Amino acid sequence: MLKEFKKFISKGNVVDLAIGVVIGGAFSKIVSSLVDDIIMPIVGIIIGGIDFTDLTLKIGESKLEYGMFIQNIVDFLIVAFCIFIVIRTFNKIIHKKEEKPALPPKSNEVILLEEIRDLLKNEKTTKNK
Repeated sequence: MLKEFKKFISKGNVVDLAIGVVIGGAFSKIVSSLVDDIIMPIVGIIIGGIDFTDLTLKIGESKLEYGMFIQNIVDFLIVAFCIFIVIRTFNKIIHKKEEKPALPPKSNEVILLEEIRDLLKNEKTTKNK
């Protein structure tokens, strides 16, 4: 069982996933700061100085902090948009590097067969007129 675990953990995918999780956590902090410190204050100014994080609804003894929920939705949308932009840019770079392989030169047989095909097509169109 220990050998299987060592084999599993040493695979590149597991290491890549671990690195992705760590970088994703750091990226999330940056985006959260962007949302909390820059975007939401601007949105608050535009809609009349409302701070979403302070919006609450008290029902009996319970306190619903729907402002934090709105903040988290905006945070999620911005994170998703940033990830979309990064992946789209990455895919464009990858696809530019991938060039279509050149077609091999046509053999004499292929050229002759194409000429025969074209002649037969021309014959059919002239007979139908």
